Amino acid sequence: MRRRRAHALWFWVFVGPFALGLALFTYVPLLWSVGLSFFDAHNTVTPTHFVGLDNYTAMLKDDAFVSSLKTFLVFTAFIVPATYVFSLSLALMVNRVRRARAFFRSVFFLPAACSYVVAALVWKMSIFNGVRFGLANTVLGWFGGDPVAWLSTTDPPWYWLVIVTVRLWLQAGFYMILFLAGLQRIDPALYEAAAVDGARPGWTVLRHITLPQLRATSVAVVLLLVINAFQAFDEFYNLLSDARGYPPYARPPLVYLYYTALGQGQNFGLGSAGAVILALVIAVVTVGQARWLRLGRTDADG
Repeated sequence: MRRRRAHALWFWVFVGPFALGLALFTYVPLLWSVGLSFFDAHNTVTPTHFVGLDNYTAMLKDDAFVSSLKTFLVFTAFIVPATYVFSLSLALMVNRVRRARAFFRSVFFLPAACSYVVAALVWKMSIFNGVRFGLANTVLGWFGGDPVAWLSTTDPPWYWLVIVTVRLWLQAGFYMILFLAGLQRIDPALYEAAAVDGARPGWTVLRHITLPQLRATSVAVVLLLVINAFQAFDEFYNLLSDARGYPPYARPPLVYLYYTALGQGQNFGLGSAGAVILALVIAVVTVGQARWLRLGRTDADG
């Protein structure tokens, strides 16, 4: 009994501070936000006027909030397949390298450690600067092209190229590591048997052996990509906002909620209601996607 008590004591010594911090800085604010969503909370986090579901009704009827959800769908349609294909391609190339594999793995993973704010500013000020001194416009000038205002041109919407490429550069290395872990779990005997049967290396082996064996990893990657797309904020805000504010286009949900809760009106009740709606949408999409992709099931389950 004394030993068990000692083990329990040391467990709380190590886990207690983290559990306390998680409760104070995560769960309490979440519960407080849900509570605020049922009150008229203008410029206060301790409201007294209960409004029920009025904040939720107002958010669902707000064209700007609905438009922000559509922006997320467009962003997801671009970034999820692009990141999946690019990170899988990197993993396949690194997995085939016989020498300096750790070096290439580290090089491709390094952008994942970069700050989203810093990367967005580099893309905005150096690569896709709207004047002729930006790298992209300099390259266009070599071929006789005119400078493009990448972040302010809406027809065509060139700002999507900037947003997608910076997110792709930042996160592809992380998902490459996940795919590498999946590739290293594949039994080499499968490829040997395919070679004996006359299967051509390349697309045939990738389609019939590699991709089916990576199914569990692929499902996890797609789920993480969709959830992370919902939470996009840093790159949008730092790329598109300026001294005049944020433009009316390409405004994802978190940027819209940021201006709703912390803008001139500081409507914490309305912003909290929007956050709860967004959390529910993420939960529904994630669960639906997991069921559609048969997460956790094996082929024997049907």
